[in-house]
Order: sequence, then structure tokens, then C-alpha cells
Amino acid sequence: MNQAAESISPVPGRSAGSRATPVGDTFFHGLTAVAAVLVLAIIAGIAVSLILGSAPALAEFGPGFLVSDVWNPVTNNFGAYVAIFGTLVTSAIAMVIAVPVSFGVALFISELAPAWLKRPISVAIELLAAVPSIIYGMWGLFVLAPVMADTIQPWLKTIFGDIPLLGVLVQGPPIGIGVFTAGVILAIMVIPFIASVMRDTFEVVPKVLKESAYATGATTWEVVRHIVLPYTRTGVVGGIMLGLGRALGETMAVTFVIGNSHNIHAGLFHPGNSIAATLANEFTEATGEIYTSALLALGLILFGITLIVLIAARLLLMRLQAGEGR
Repeated sequence: MNQAAESISPVPGRSAGSRATPVGDTFFHGLTAVAAVLVLAIIAGIAVSLILGSAPALAEFGPGFLVSDVWNPVTNNFGAYVAIFGTLVTSAIAMVIAVPVSFGVALFISELAPAWLKRPISVAIELLAAVPSIIYGMWGLFVLAPVMADTIQPWLKTIFGDIPLLGVLVQGPPIGIGVFTAGVILAIMVIPFIASVMRDTFEVVPKVLKESAYATGATTWEVVRHIVLPYTRTGVVGGIMLGLGRALGETMAVTFVIGNSHNIHAGLFHPGNSIAATLANEFTEATGEIYTSALLALGLILFGITLIVLIAARLLLMRLQAGEGR
């Protein structure tokens, strides 16, 4: 019996009852633990730096900094409301456009496209993700903005201008530069990220489940609705949140086309501003402690918004996972 036990011992040179941890396992465990702690330390360091740097502005303006729409470097009077508003609105526009388009692209690649077409479309999506943001910004300024001014914005004003609620959103001069154009640019930039995640999650659905549904007479939409989406909803939500986080922090592309105006308008065609665009435009010109501290406070707010989004996404994913067995 002892000889048989020793012969099936999983590690040479160690008895079956030995519980000693190999040196390699200990080293690997320690290395991964250091990597995890390092990530937490970097995040904590960023947060502490932003808090310390923004302390003078927060002490000077107090909670009113979040709701003030004044941004006057001459008088050292600053408020974050315009930048926060622009960041949230442009990101919302981007998600309204990007989510259905990304879903359609991912669905076409995984369920409908012929085999010879799947690879080219997948490569094209990945190439869009690799384009630098400044290229998107230049394209938006020199190509998209004129198209917006000459065609799309006048058409939207004609279609929705007389509708009570939607008419307010399409108010503003059709100059092509503004909050709406920034949202469209963000949508184009986040579509590759969301579509790639959705495509990968759709492709992990077991074929036997889909084939069984097709065998019972289900249509493609019924298979997607009742088989694919319930099976992959956690990954789909994760991809959407990844795109939202990308949209919230985008800088250069938005800076080119948003108009960089510290004013708030109900119409989406008016110029506006965002937190990232404000930082990109004014950080090199900031003079004085309060001015610099106000910009760092904007960075802290953006950090907080992103953190809230990630926490909300994690809670949503946990809720979806908890309900999977029902």
C-alpha cells in the first residue's frame, strides 16, 4: 500500500502526505500579490495627489464649486458645473449612439455574417480601436464638423424642431462645433471597444443551445433574445461600462470639436466644455495656486465620476450574476 501511494505521488521526491509548499509556488504567489498591491498603491497615490492638489480650491470655494457655472481665471473665480455637465451629456450622447450600433455589429459578426466576411469586419473594428484620439479629433474638426453644419444639424432641426421636448435639444446655431458633435465623435471612438467585447461574449455561447433553439423553429431574433442575451448579459454590461469609462475620460478628440465654451445651453448644437477638454486647454496656462488647484479639483471630480461608474457596474454585474440561477 505504501509503495503504491508513493508511486502516485504528484510531485517527485515528496510523499503523498506531505503538505510542504514548493518554492516556485511561494515565489509565484508573492509575485502576484506584489502586483496586486502595486496597482492599489498606484490608484491610492493618484487619489491622494489629486486630493492634496485640489485642497486649496475646495477650501476656497467649498461645495459651491460643484454647482457654480462661473469660470474666470482673471478674477480667480472657478466652478465645475459646466465641465461636469458637458462630460455627462457628451458621454450620454455617445452611449445612446454606440450601444445599439455596437450590438448590431457584434450580432452581425457572430450570428449573421458569412464566414468569409467575419474576419475582415473584425479586423476593421480592431483597427478603429487603434486609431489615436488626436486623429479622431482632427477628422472630426475638418470632416465631420462641416458635414454636421451643412447637412445633419439642419436636417435634425427640421425633423425635431417643432416637437415640444425634442425641439429644445436641437436648438443652437448649426455650426458643426458643439456638444452634439463631441458626443458623435465619442460614439465612434467607443464603438470598437463595446462591439469587440460583445462579439467575444456572443461567440462563447455554446452552439448546442442555439442549434437546439433553431431546431424548434426559433428565428434568429428569438435565439438572440432568449438564448444569447441571457447567457451573455454579464459580459454585455461589462462591455458597455468599458465604453462609458472610455467616453468619460476622452480628451483630445473632444477638445477639437466641443467648442470649449464655459456656458450651458439646453440645445445640443451649442458649444460647450468637458472636464478633460478644460484640463487639456488650460493646464499649461494656469498661473497661481487657486487656478492650478481648480484644475486639479476637476481631475479629482472626473476620477470620482469614473469610480462611481465602475462601482455601479460592479454592483449591477453582481446583481445579474446573483439572478442567473432563477
